[in-house]
Amino acid sequence: MSNRIAPKLLAEFIGTFSFVFIGAGAAAVVGDGVGLPGIAAIAFAHGFTIMVFAFAYGPVSGGHMNPAVTVGVLAAGAMGAGEAIGYIVSQFVGGIAGALLLSAVLGGAETGLGLPALAHNLALGATSLTITPAAGFMIEAVLAFFLVTIVLSTAVTGRAGNLAPLAIGMTLTLNIIMGGALTGAAFNPARALGPMVATRNFSDAWLYLTAPFVGAIVAALVHMGLARLARDAMPVAQMPAE
Repeated sequence: MSNRIAPKLLAEFIGTFSFVFIGAGAAAVVGDGVGLPGIAAIAFAHGFTIMVFAFAYGPVSGGHMNPAVTVGVLAAGAMGAGEAIGYIVSQFVGGIAGALLLSAVLGGAETGLGLPALAHNLALGATSLTITPAAGFMIEAVLAFFLVTIVLSTAVTGRAGNLAPLAIGMTLTLNIIMGGALTGAAFNPARALGPMVATRNFSDAWLYLTAPFVGAIVAALVHMGLARLARDAMPVAQMPAE
């Protein structure tokens, strides 16, 4: 392993480990049936963790902490395939390690360890809602689309400067406030797989492990398309030199 890639992989491991340990830990402690205040607490636990570790490790690895983000950055042409594979492996290992430590701390899988799950008979006023796998797939893909769009538009382009981690953390928070009660709002394959391994519960694993990648790739395609349109609309005198 080269001296240049090793710090990046370690940063991705630690960041994803922390994200699962704190985010899934908050979901396990708060539990189910707590309404919007509990969902907001879980959302901010995830969002603040991403934000602070993006501030810490953004200069090292970009602070992806999500295989879907890495795939989106790869699809946008902002990193190489070999580096992306290393990132993804480190993120999955970090997520599993974080969930296993969380299981040891909380005394087993009885709390669910923040395992994402589709809503069944969710009370909505006078009615109830059950999220089908197809609907869950769409929700997870769209949430990943939002996150990767913000990552590409702020951190990767550099347009937001030092405020990129704040924008990314708040996007993740808002995503979970919207989708937390519906799908668990993982939109991160490492965040989903960690608790699955720790609880040995792989219900709807295909959904949580594929939908975020679909959303990420679409976000990358839209990002590149918008950039191309912006270049085409720019007067020749203002176009950046190749």
